[in-house]
Amino acid sequence: MKLSDYAGRIEQLLDDDNPFALVTAAHWLTRQTRGDDGRRAAAKRRLAALLIERNWSEQRMMDFLSVIDWMMRLPAGVNAAVWRDVRTMERSGAMPYMSTLERMLRKEGLELGRQQGRQQGRQQGRQSILALQLEERFGPLPPAVRRRLAGASEAQTLAWAKALLTAPTLEAVFQPR
Repeated sequence: MKLSDYAGRIEQLLDDDNPFALVTAAHWLTRQTRGDDGRRAAAKRRLAALLIERNWSEQRMMDFLSVIDWMMRLPAGVNAAVWRDVRTMERSGAMPYMSTLERMLRKEGLELGRQQGRQQGRQQGRQSILALQLEERFGPLPPAVRRRLAGASEAQTLAWAKALLTAPTLEAVFQPR
């Protein structure tokens, strides 16, 4: 049989104890949910629940959860919600095993934290560069301007950087456009 022969047999694959059946089901669910994060999240929850219900060894579960997480990519917030939901199912007693999922959740949380930290670092870098450019052009910056820069959003920082190119005065940089 070819992989394509299993496209219409997802339920049968999900019921099969063969690990490759589950991977094949994950493949077809991933294809079927392309572009639909809600359906993909539901499919990912279902697959994770099936893995845990089967009470496989910790290493085997970790391997399969990693494969499913890799195959069924979701935006970070949606993915974190999927793992929180699976954790809730476990706590309700529906699933007996959780140490692997706990590790996955911690990893997801660390990844989200790292991503947020990188975004914050990039924003601080933009703010610092803009402050240097403003000082170079207009001289020392008043404390109020420094506070304004420190509290600015990415969009605001970029707008001010663009305004710096043509503004005749420091005050003109911060004028609404």
